[in-house]
Amino acid sequence: MKLHYEIILFWSSEDEAFIAEVPELPGCIADGSTYQEALQNVEVIMQEWIETAQELGRTIPEPKKRLIST
Repeated sequence: MKLHYEIILFWSSEDEAFIAEVPELPGCIADGSTYQEALQNVEVIMQEWIETAQELGRTIPEPKKRLIST
């Protein structure tokens, strides 16, 4: 499954970890001790989020399209 959602990655001093959040999928967030680990973890969570929504018959948001300026 290809996932085309925006991911926001940032360092949390409070958690002492990188946080990866998918704003279009409420509650879809993961962490990791490295940037790459947080990204890998959130990709798994996104798939689980979508699978759970499908099982519950909930609407899955379409990824927002971004315009790239040149």
